[in-house]
Amino acid sequence: MASLSVSSSSTIIDSRAPPLPSRQASSPSCISLPTLPPQPLQSQTRAAKATAYCRKIVRNVLTRAADVEVVATTQVEAPAANTEAASTELPDIVKTVQEAWEKVEDKYAVSSLAVSGFVALWGTAGVISAIDRLPLVPGVLEVVGIGYTGWFAYKNLIFKPDRETLFQKVKDTYRDIIGSN
Repeated sequence: MASLSVSSSSTIIDSRAPPLPSRQASSPSCISLPTLPPQPLQSQTRAAKATAYCRKIVRNVLTRAADVEVVATTQVEAPAANTEAASTELPDIVKTVQEAWEKVEDKYAVSSLAVSGFVALWGTAGVISAIDRLPLVPGVLEVVGIGYTGWFAYKNLIFKPDRETLFQKVKDTYRDIIGSN
């Protein structure tokens, strides 16, 4: 019966193989690998440059913030009523959204619909991204889209009566959704 023994008496120092005895130097099973070159200094300087750049940005932001404070304290102060009105006045869109939200009776349902819409949008984006990674499908879908766009333009946009019919359909649909007469 044959036995196999492995000795771990050799040590590796400085990424080099230990010197071989002269009788094993000619054997093909013992090959020493060359040492790796040192890492280039570019990666070290890149990190240093990034750190210096970030510090410079922070310094500029702090300087500008200090300048704004100095300018604000040196300006003649306006009456208190104007500053309070300017600071508490919200944009019109925010006011409109707040008023619409206050009119909603079932806020739970609206919130659930908003979250479901966001999840559906996120899932659809994932599906489209997966389809886009397939080899031939994006090109075929692009050709189909160009073809449908051409057909739609020919059918609905080129001739005036067709265009007026399309615009009327869009206006009717808009009225149905909004609910105004």
